[in-house]
Amino acid sequence: MPNPSLIMDTARAYQKTAALSAAVELDIFTTIATGAQTVEAIADRTQASTKGIRILCDYLVILGLLEKRDSLYSLTEDSAAFLDRRSPAYLGGIMDWNARPESIQASFSLTDAVRNGGATNSNNDPGKWIIFAQSMVNMMKPLAQSVARLVQVTDTKPWKVLDIAASHGMYGISIAQQNPQAQIYALDWEEVLTVGLENAEVAGVASRYHLIPGSAFEVEFGSDYDLVLIPNFFHSFDLPTCEQFMRKVYQALKPGGRAVTVEFVPNPDRVTPPETAAFSLNMLMMTPAGDAYTWAEYQQIFQAAGFERNELIPLEPSAESAIISYK
Repeated sequence: MPNPSLIMDTARAYQKTAALSAAVELDIFTTIATGAQTVEAIADRTQASTKGIRILCDYLVILGLLEKRDSLYSLTEDSAAFLDRRSPAYLGGIMDWNARPESIQASFSLTDAVRNGGATNSNNDPGKWIIFAQSMVNMMKPLAQSVARLVQVTDTKPWKVLDIAASHGMYGISIAQQNPQAQIYALDWEEVLTVGLENAEVAGVASRYHLIPGSAFEVEFGSDYDLVLIPNFFHSFDLPTCEQFMRKVYQALKPGGRAVTVEFVPNPDRVTPPETAAFSLNMLMMTPAGDAYTWAEYQQIFQAAGFERNELIPLEPSAESAIISYK
């Protein structure tokens, strides 16, 4: 018998974003983790109404982000790991990006994006990329460390590494942490690079973290790089632009050098795996020409640019994959 539940749940899905955003802003998860487990105690610490806290916390239980026994709330394993502000893996900061007014407005302009084949806004506003860089540090750190291990940088050779669209800097910083001789050249908008430099200072690698400010399409990369990192970049552009850009990357690498791309790479059916494939909708809403490209499309890009061999390596449990391209 037909059931409208999925339709109704999807129609109200924005409420889930709103609930998580409010809980992070009020610091509900940390408050509960530090001992306030009743409605009254949580309300007192967060300076909110008891009615509001009761309804919000019950909804978070329904979402699976909190547990409730009798009248006491507690964190789930996931919320304890990722939503308690004291956790080194804290991800609450991602709401600064995902729940910002511009992101929400883009989602409600999807009809226009579908008609146009992409968003009409530009991606060249450094201000929004500062927000992105600041909010994604903890989310990207484990992925960046996985990539550093994957390319085996633990030796002490003086690697020269270019980190394109460096943003938070985690990819280049992870390389520098594993190889004390590596020199990292971080490329991004000048304002955005301040975030990566701050993170490099915290990581103790700032003396080997060099800045290349400007657009990746316009500035000179330099040459003789052992490794070029391209994390989450191609999905913002169309295929011809990606191919042209990769030719520039090819020229910057020394013979035998490698380019490492980190991307959402859906299966050829473009609907599996679900989390990976769904990223294409995000690009339709947020970029004029971006998409989530298949492995066949990436092979086309890299082979046309001159790379002789490419490997696709899933970065589980992430929804992303690494592509290693050999010059």
